[in-house]
Amino acid sequence: MPPLLMEREESLSPAKNPFFGHAEVQFFLAVRDGRDVGRISAQVDKLSPLTADGVGCFGMICAEDDPDIFAALFEAAEAWLRAKGMRAAQGPFNLSINEEMGLLVAGHDTPPVMMMPHDQPYVARRIEALGYAKAKDVYAYWYDIRKELPKYVRQMLERKLPGQVVLRKLDMKNYARDVRYLTEIFNDAWMGNWGFVPLTDAETEHLATSLRPLVVADMVWFVEIDGEPAAFGVCLPNLNEAIRDLGGSLFPLGWAKLLWRLKVSGVKTARVPLMGVRQKFQVGLSGGILPFLVINGMRENAIKRGIEFVELSWILEDNLPMRKINERIGSIPYKTYRIYGKAL
Repeated sequence: MPPLLMEREESLSPAKNPFFGHAEVQFFLAVRDGRDVGRISAQVDKLSPLTADGVGCFGMICAEDDPDIFAALFEAAEAWLRAKGMRAAQGPFNLSINEEMGLLVAGHDTPPVMMMPHDQPYVARRIEALGYAKAKDVYAYWYDIRKELPKYVRQMLERKLPGQVVLRKLDMKNYARDVRYLTEIFNDAWMGNWGFVPLTDAETEHLATSLRPLVVADMVWFVEIDGEPAAFGVCLPNLNEAIRDLGGSLFPLGWAKLLWRLKVSGVKTARVPLMGVRQKFQVGLSGGILPFLVINGMRENAIKRGIEFVELSWILEDNLPMRKINERIGSIPYKTYRIYGKAL
């Protein structure tokens, strides 16, 4: 499923992607007989906890199924990381953990959802042959939102909320403010999780601008407690479904097809890429119900828009509370992505 070339160019541009403001990145191409046959990136992110431990990253790995090509690519990336003082390598990160991450190792028979990578099955074998081993797995869940919620979840949601708890959708008139709230909750909720890198103000602004054409106000929900934003969830129409046959280009008629599919005919799938609850609200009664309030707000309005299936991704393999929430509403893990590591 070819990504939009204009989006890829922006993501890999130091002038446009704020990730380059706090990271050093080097790109490599493998060329054989004048033809590009593979690619890889190497990066050192000063905001990542991995860097403090002497771990650099690789990403953007893609190549023809040839062990010599993979060996040449990783030799170049590893040499660059060693020159930067790194003692180990992990990846793939394309380019940040907050963008695309992980190598697809299970679930190749289904198409990728927006902002999630997709890899040929042989890639894992080639990487492992070079001495890389699993560092962490993450899962993507598939959720048929047409199915009724389990009884005990419905009973939880039917309880009268305390007066200080307010559930509301995104306010497009105060879009910048709500994006700021979202970022604050995200950075607080995910702090301390494996590999967590906080979103910077520049990255938040970039994300808000680039995703705004896809944002549907009634599919982004907040919970406020005593006037303080406590939890949020973002559900986006699956852009990949709308661009599946455009060949990566919006010209000459791609724009019209894309707008028609997103705004008129609609898409049947969506993704929840961001969700979080402030740490101080993760315990007690509020901690138990807040995620379900947000999920149900997104779910009900996605159904109204004709969406049938939602990918919930990604979830760390050891994030058992979030995995349990996903499974309680009836979603199933259907893709596995792996982060590999190796001492240099």
